[in-house]
Amino acid sequence: MAQQKIFGYANRISVKQGEDITFYVNCDGASEAQVQLVRLIHGDAHEAGPGFQEEEVAHPANGSWKVKKQFTQLGSFLQVADPDNRLAVDGAFTMFCHIWPTIPKKGERQTLMGRWDTKNNTGFALAINPEGRLEFQVGDGKEVDYVTAELPLVARMWYFVGVSFDPASGQATLYQEGVANRYNSLLGKVVPHDYASHVRQTFRFRQKNAPSTPFLIAGSRDHHLLRGDFVSDLFAGKIDRPAICDRVLSREELDACKTGAKPNAAAILAWWDTTAGYSDRGVGQTVFDSGPHGLDAEGVNHPVRAMTGFNWNGRDDCFRLAPEQYGGIEFHPDAVTDCRWEETARITVPQDLKSGIYAMRLRIGPGTGITEEYIVFIVRPAKPSAKLCYLIPTASYLAYGNESLSFDAHIIQPMTGQPPVVTELDVETYEHREYGLSTYDHFEDGAGVCFSSYLRPVINMRPKYRMSSMNITWQFPADLSISAWIRHQGYDCDFITDEDLDREGLDAIKPYNCVITGTHPEYVSERMLDAQEDFVAGGGRLIYMGGNGYYWVVGFSRDNPACMEVRKLDSGMRAWAAKPGEHYLQTTGEKSGLWRNRGRAPQKLTGVGFIGEGFETASPYRKMPDAWHRTVSWITEGVEGEIIGDQGLAYGAAGGIELDRYDLSLGTPPHTKIIAATGGHSDNYVLVTEELLYAYAGLVGSLDYRIRGDMTYFTAPNHGAVFCTGAIGYGQALPANGFDNSAAKVLANVVEAFIKDGPLPGTKWTLEEKQWR
Repeated sequence: MAQQKIFGYANRISVKQGEDITFYVNCDGASEAQVQLVRLIHGDAHEAGPGFQEEEVAHPANGSWKVKKQFTQLGSFLQVADPDNRLAVDGAFTMFCHIWPTIPKKGERQTLMGRWDTKNNTGFALAINPEGRLEFQVGDGKEVDYVTAELPLVARMWYFVGVSFDPASGQATLYQEGVANRYNSLLGKVVPHDYASHVRQTFRFRQKNAPSTPFLIAGSRDHHLLRGDFVSDLFAGKIDRPAICDRVLSREELDACKTGAKPNAAAILAWWDTTAGYSDRGVGQTVFDSGPHGLDAEGVNHPVRAMTGFNWNGRDDCFRLAPEQYGGIEFHPDAVTDCRWEETARITVPQDLKSGIYAMRLRIGPGTGITEEYIVFIVRPAKPSAKLCYLIPTASYLAYGNESLSFDAHIIQPMTGQPPVVTELDVETYEHREYGLSTYDHFEDGAGVCFSSYLRPVINMRPKYRMSSMNITWQFPADLSISAWIRHQGYDCDFITDEDLDREGLDAIKPYNCVITGTHPEYVSERMLDAQEDFVAGGGRLIYMGGNGYYWVVGFSRDNPACMEVRKLDSGMRAWAAKPGEHYLQTTGEKSGLWRNRGRAPQKLTGVGFIGEGFETASPYRKMPDAWHRTVSWITEGVEGEIIGDQGLAYGAAGGIELDRYDLSLGTPPHTKIIAATGGHSDNYVLVTEELLYAYAGLVGSLDYRIRGDMTYFTAPNHGAVFCTGAIGYGQALPANGFDNSAAKVLANVVEAFIKDGPLPGTKWTLEEKQWR
């Protein structure tokens, strides 16, 4: 019997009352799953809290669903729209492109371009063979003829490669030349390496062109008995300006094409201008054919654009300055941004279903571990009605979606100070890469992952999940501790997501008096940041419940809003760094990296910003002198003594994991009050890299006074205000002792004040007191 396991995803992460949502489920070892709509209450099974809690909800979809094995297309590639089969060439032709291979000696064939059927050995293709040599092949369904270059390709070097084939004479001629300059490749001019290879072979037969075989760039058509047609022989690296012509081009003509020139227009069947379509708002997934037939190509699994091409000169560091130098499209055989499974079920969210965090719970067999799945979604109100809004940081969930740091990041155990605690769910995610990677992972060729999507199972966006490297809840299940506290307090609260905020801007949160964030809203688009800043300036109240928030600049794909992009640059605590010249988002056209490096440090909005991180231990807060100031003393009212947050589900206290600090030099509003601060952190806590110009001894928790979490408060125009906890661990402290603890009391004081109309407590002042209003 096959191992039983079940995974799934939905077509949307946020849905309004009365709208439809579609589910896609992959199941092994069973044909039916027991399904139940549930409202998720608390997601951490830690014994110091209330435990895992869910509430079953009546719905017609509950019961049994038919499920089956589904297959995922791994890898990014381009598929050409060619309804008239103009590229099913029977006569003479020439194909060429510039390439930058990353793992040419992969041990597997990598197709660059062509109409090749791998199962039936029909068609033609220009490829890299398993030994890393350029190769051209034709097949008639019975045999394959091929010609192979003399020299293997060198990784991360730009080449111009091509082939001419004349069926009349049977002559197939390979053309391979290096086009490295001072900037575009791994090696420079001082390396005495020969990159050129020109080989001619006489073939015995011509290709057989099956009408159903598509013309693909960076892959070949394949077939499996169960899954049907799919794409294999996927290429790892960049391709720039591929083309196909309807005759044999001369050596001189190909020499000109090597420099970027187009061949004679009369010879062109298709010439995909990979530099076309750029604007100051980025570029989409359509690669335009500038030839006579308009045979545009569409990207599958988000081939990465806004990448340097073969002619990048090192001077212009952005595609907006010189789009002609940004023709490189980067492909990865293990990329996934949309599993494209067949629909399993579609439901309508009831009009009277209360706004909140929900999931379809699916169980097969024993119904635990990998035989249980929660497909999570947020229900928004059809019409806002509450004073309080919980902004769910779904962009950050995507960034961490299916992270595999415990397996692949050698630094993770020294960082966390503890061995990982790996479950069968972690192993399943790691072994089955068809569920996709996180932006903390690398592709098999070493490139950082810059796209993440929820159109795939996101294994760690489910209740009860504990991050293996830290053995605590993280992101989504940790944020359920905040929603559980909101429910425990009895507040009327509407729930929305980062995706909603990015699409609608200020309008998404304008109806509310108070917006409360999750524990780690690290990834933020410009529209999200603008909306929250305008909300506060217009009189809204913001409660920032975490640490290391408002950190990375992200963009959402305009052709697929479920997909988010980030580029990790040369500053910040990061898992990888984008290559030179590739710092700008293809989705929006803006520079990625840290908001701090774009002149918008988190302190300007929240009063605090990332200063240090550490794991395995946490500390409580101690009241600071400002806590007794009459304008803010109401925040700690009811808290006896000086200590706040000495209990918690994340390492036993509220002040830990990742910490944010007050810093006037980075834009903390000058009238900000420091209510409390953590301290006495272990040397597992380290200073963030963006603070460093020179590394020196002592940049650790026990020695550097800057490494602390600051709980802050400041007022804004029109009765607006911002309260910050300054640590990720604070949200996980709320459920301790049955929600009866000092951290929860402080937050209740703030929320009670923030959801009321009119002036905030402590805003009346006398003339002899000089203070910010």
